[in-house]
Amino acid sequence: MSVPYPIRPDREDKRTFLQKVAEFIHPGPDSTDELLETLAEAEHNQLIGADSRKMLEGVIRMADMSAGDVMVPTTRMELVSIDDPYDTMMHGVIDTAHSRFPVFEGERENIIGILMAKDLLKLQRAPELNIRALLRPAVFVPESKGLNDLLRDFQSNHNHLAIVIDEFGRVAGLVTIEDVLEEIVGEIEDEFDIAEDEGDIFGLPDRSYRVSGDTTIERVEAAFGVRLVGGDDMDEDFDTIGGLIAHEMGHVPKRGEHHVKSGLDFAVMHTKGGAVKWFKVSPVPNEPT
Repeated sequence: MSVPYPIRPDREDKRTFLQKVAEFIHPGPDSTDELLETLAEAEHNQLIGADSRKMLEGVIRMADMSAGDVMVPTTRMELVSIDDPYDTMMHGVIDTAHSRFPVFEGERENIIGILMAKDLLKLQRAPELNIRALLRPAVFVPESKGLNDLLRDFQSNHNHLAIVIDEFGRVAGLVTIEDVLEEIVGEIEDEFDIAEDEGDIFGLPDRSYRVSGDTTIERVEAAFGVRLVGGDDMDEDFDTIGGLIAHEMGHVPKRGEHHVKSGLDFAVMHTKGGAVKWFKVSPVPNEPT
């Protein structure tokens, strides 16, 4: 007589006696903090590298984070009005250097779609196109949405940006796939991000210059033939032009703000993480540089 449901043998325990004793004396981690300590110990014992430990820690911490923790708040969102003329839109794209822009109609809260910077170029060849036809659908997520779920949505829906909504249904900010991934791998550098110990100056078509906020003060002085610090104004705490301008302005600079110094107009083009990434620098008319 056959047994209808044969009993399967227990899975063979291949652990050695010493392994069992070690696990009994030192059980596995019971909390997130203990798991992080285990990763630090693994790095100390050269079982994993420092970069691997940081990424694993990012994955662990990300499980407890939500979209509201990493979003760009609405006060810092770069928006485009559907009623703006083409030239205004194009200048905004050039100045901010973003690739995607939420588009609103009427009030800023009324987001009607997402404009890709590359799509805006299509209007140069076909001015008769309606800008509305170029908009991509906007994705809305609540502030409480977990980063794990949000990353999964980004991957499955092929979206790179989502509008974050608060508990009252109002726009609270926006979050990008880069914001989520940076929680795992750290800061992601792009063409508008440079190493902390470097800086650069680029000429623009209108005879102004794009200057990195991390450029040393000495390099800016040499490039423009001006004296920015010296005498009583010298502050050894500031080595970069971004730090000097922010110190003189007395607050964290925001995009669109201007500061005139030594005959130069420093216009804030792009900020990230509370610091100026790029200035647009041009001589002030009728003032010696």
